[in-house]
Amino acid sequence: MQLSRLSQSGATAASGVRDRTKSVALAALCTLLFLTFLDNTIVSVGLGALQTDLHASVADLQWVVGGYALAFASIMLACGMIGDELGRKAVMLTGAGVFCAGSVVCALAPNAQTLIAGRAIMGLGAAASEPGTLSVLRHIYTDDRARARAVGVWAAVAGLALALGPVVGGALVGAWSWRGIFWFNLFFGLAALLVAAITVPESADPTAARVDALGTLLGAGTLAALMFAIIDAETSSFGSAKVVALLCASAVLAVAFVFRERRASHPVLDVRLFRLPQFTVPNVVAFCTYLATFAIFFFTALYLVEVPSDSGYRIALVFAPMTVLMIIASVLAGRWTGRAGPRWPITVGCAAFAAGLLLANPLITPHPDYFALSLALALAGVGIGITVVPVTSAVLDAVPPERSGMAASAANTSREIGAVCGAAVLGALVFSRLNASLSSHLAALNVPASEKAEILAFKPVIIQFIETGQANVGGYSKYGPIVNKVIDAAYASFGDGLHAALYLSAGLVLAAGLLAALTLGKRSASKEAAQDLTPPA
Repeated sequence: MQLSRLSQSGATAASGVRDRTKSVALAALCTLLFLTFLDNTIVSVGLGALQTDLHASVADLQWVVGGYALAFASIMLACGMIGDELGRKAVMLTGAGVFCAGSVVCALAPNAQTLIAGRAIMGLGAAASEPGTLSVLRHIYTDDRARARAVGVWAAVAGLALALGPVVGGALVGAWSWRGIFWFNLFFGLAALLVAAITVPESADPTAARVDALGTLLGAGTLAALMFAIIDAETSSFGSAKVVALLCASAVLAVAFVFRERRASHPVLDVRLFRLPQFTVPNVVAFCTYLATFAIFFFTALYLVEVPSDSGYRIALVFAPMTVLMIIASVLAGRWTGRAGPRWPITVGCAAFAAGLLLANPLITPHPDYFALSLALALAGVGIGITVVPVTSAVLDAVPPERSGMAASAANTSREIGAVCGAAVLGALVFSRLNASLSSHLAALNVPASEKAEILAFKPVIIQFIETGQANVGGYSKYGPIVNKVIDAAYASFGDGLHAALYLSAGLVLAAGLLAALTLGKRSASKEAAQDLTPPA
């Protein structure tokens, strides 16, 4: 009897040690995840200072955001497979080191081009480190319910990082400068690397094959050509020869990528996965959610800096309620998803996100009601927080364990492609609307007809001022009495473009939620699909 009690006591103690070890490993993974997600949005409130200090154009600013996301998305699938083959921990830690190196380049950047290069290096490091933070969970937590809770924590940290980006960035810019953002990344990146090296167990797939290098290059080329085309179209047009050539190249590369992956013995992305709604639909939702998120974090933050001239501290306060509610919603969504599956959490989350965008849209003015705007953004944050967890959980549940690295990379790639398109597509929309509406705003000014023609000729200078924060206005100094009217017209045009981007984002999120409601079943359906899918020979 006594031996039996001692045995039970020993088993309980061993179980407790294992649980503590898992918790420490989860904390280390989430610390590393926090930084890579944070960097998607932390630079948003530093864009105005970047624009002034480095004489950067809006296209440069888009590359500061998009360069990180593009590098992230381009090789993440390959990094997930490399982790499956060589060891998820080893690849994850290597990526963290590259991320820290890129942070140093950015912190010391003397111009916009160097900063963009540093951001691309950071993106490459994040692409190597982030898939491991999710795929390792599948091997640490083998029980469905325990894994759902762990993924809920993972997603809550991801939501926390996404939401804290503007708040942390605003505080750093207000207290120091935009360079402080990257020193922050370096310090905490090194700390996370050390903790993960000590606590996270190694895991790998002994049957994994070598990475499909050609497929990786074709996928990266597709994304790069598309983004170059969209951003270049802002200063030329979608009908220009260069843009058309880039779009055609992107289409050809995309077809070649699919053709290659369908025939590769060990593809970087098993396209058979897209036959499963439980895999495809969450990836679509992830894309739409991140595209819409950048309408808030990139363009709304940039507008608040340039038009009302808000400080980093003010923007941090506006986004703070959004941050808090996004975290709470992520935690609650983890429990909801564990009980009910992904269908209704995704649907409700998308509806709340779209409602927040629609409510915030009319509040973004040259003289905003900050309290009301903060509440509207908070509702959007609730929607984002609810959506992130079931999207992640559904993708992992749709595949067998040996494909967890590929599934995690696919989900994260969908997010980053959404981020790339959020910066590029919405940027093109904002500044095409700016160009289209500025002439009408200038023409409506109450000035003599003899002066109106010269003021309309002032349009390129106004656009240059909005896009770079600087312009040579010396030749127009004689129009001093109406300068304020001209500036108001320019800001109204900028607002028209931003409102169009927010409406488009809300529409995409609503469509994604409807798609989830119509196609996704409960968790049991996902498990059956995962059991039916076997790895390619």
